[in-house]
Amino acid sequence: MSASPLDRWALSRALTRMANASTAELAQAAPRERPAHVARRIGITGAPGAGKSTLVGHLAIERASKGRLGVLAVDPSSPNSGGAILGDRVRMDDLNGAADLYIRSLGSRRTCDGLADNLPEMLDIMDEFAFEEVLLETVGIGQAEYAVRAQVDTLVLVLLPESGDTVQAMKAGIMEMADIFVVNKSDLPGAQRMATDIQRIAAVTRQPEGAWRAPILLASASQPASISSLSQAIDRHQAWRSADPQQVRRLRAQRARYRLRRLLEMRVMEAVADQDDAFFEASLREQLALALTAAVRDSRRADGE
Repeated sequence: MSASPLDRWALSRALTRMANASTAELAQAAPRERPAHVARRIGITGAPGAGKSTLVGHLAIERASKGRLGVLAVDPSSPNSGGAILGDRVRMDDLNGAADLYIRSLGSRRTCDGLADNLPEMLDIMDEFAFEEVLLETVGIGQAEYAVRAQVDTLVLVLLPESGDTVQAMKAGIMEMADIFVVNKSDLPGAQRMATDIQRIAAVTRQPEGAWRAPILLASASQPASISSLSQAIDRHQAWRSADPQQVRRLRAQRARYRLRRLLEMRVMEAVADQDDAFFEASLREQLALALTAAVRDSRRADGE
């Protein structure tokens, strides 16, 4: 357990400040050295309606004894207003009251990859506040939104019975990156058949020798033993990954790559948004060059050069 009490007010203010930070502030906030403490990160992803929030709630209760636990749940933001329903906090109300449990809903804002703006920096803050573990729930995703892979140590893909079409759509993307498959709401008809379908897909996927073999689990909120089995599978995967220093380094590089790419994307988006209508009368090649030049100029100006 963490030695000092969790300062929820300070943590909430730090996360809000970082969620609203500019690209210049994000660049300044990036740690120059690897932090002494890094929380274990578990991603929970899957299609809309798969029951991710309920599963995360029960998993948080199951894993709360392992130390300070944070839940970051991403909700979709409106493309018009930028607002989000942020319903995950409401659905997890029964978790409130645990001294070392913190729940935060995040709007996806400008991102289209299932995550939230400035998420890497917010995860850094969770490390600064000595969280042992963070559960990261993504927006409901489809085939291509697998950016979460680089942000977590263990990725759990949640599916529903009778979602064969969803599996077919996902198998070329997120299906290949999941560390654990969970057929949720397994008390519904078709759960075992769904698990068999996933097993069939996994069997034909080429993997190098010694690679992790993703288990396929059945889970239900009404079956505590199934939540315990999922928690144990997460522990096994965490142990497997941490035993290989090369994998740890590779994941660290993936996170740094994602952070840099997002900063570049946001800087260029800002540069393009600042242009007047006349800018777009130039050739596309000229637009590209001017936008990149403006992004670099604004970056240097923000850094005081």
